[in-house]
Amino acid sequence: QLATRVSINLEGATEARLQQLAPKKDYWGELFQRLQWISQLRQQEALRASVVTQFVVGAVGDTDAELLDVTEKLYRRLGLQRTYYMAFGPVSQTPFEGIPATSKQREFRLYQASFLLRDYGWDFEEMPFETDGNLTLGVDPKEAWATTHLRQTPLEINRASRAELLRVPGIGPKCADAIVAARRQTTLTDLAHLRAVGVRNPERATPSILLNGRRPLQQLPLF
Repeated sequence: QLATRVSINLEGATEARLQQLAPKKDYWGELFQRLQWISQLRQQEALRASVVTQFVVGAVGDTDAELLDVTEKLYRRLGLQRTYYMAFGPVSQTPFEGIPATSKQREFRLYQASFLLRDYGWDFEEMPFETDGNLTLGVDPKEAWATTHLRQTPLEINRASRAELLRVPGIGPKCADAIVAARRQTTLTDLAHLRAVGVRNPERATPSILLNGRRPLQQLPLF
């Protein structure tokens, strides 16, 4: 009743991964059960405390698909406000001292994907995983998805639903709402219109959209 935030750290994406990380911990009977209790208490007693968890990334062979699968379930079923990811770093004089450190870029991509699940209405099945079950490190997951799905069939900004707008690189929830409101008054025909409604870098969206039936004109870099 007094807490503003409660954290129960699952650490591993699955029971098997947790056993490799912390054999004395009980994934379902101890950690996950407590997350369920807190979720029920928040609903029954209207508690204000936010509930979060954390995962160790990369120490025991976990994949991004495993981590994001459980992340989506925690958001949808238990109402968690946030999942944190900690890229593994070896610790001397422990069983993990010889394991290579996990890239911070991988941690960053997991956060980006997590926000797509939590704030943008994406589903786990939409995540652009590579064949090894991990996200591409060189490009953010939204851009990777758009490259596959929108480059050949760009989205018409003047007709797209809010949910569709949130699939476009460079367009977040506030900008999507602003676009929907603006097009009630006028037709959006160029990148200046997108800037006017708050899209800070509309060039990111250019390969994925149409403005009034046309691909927006984009100045080529001079150098």
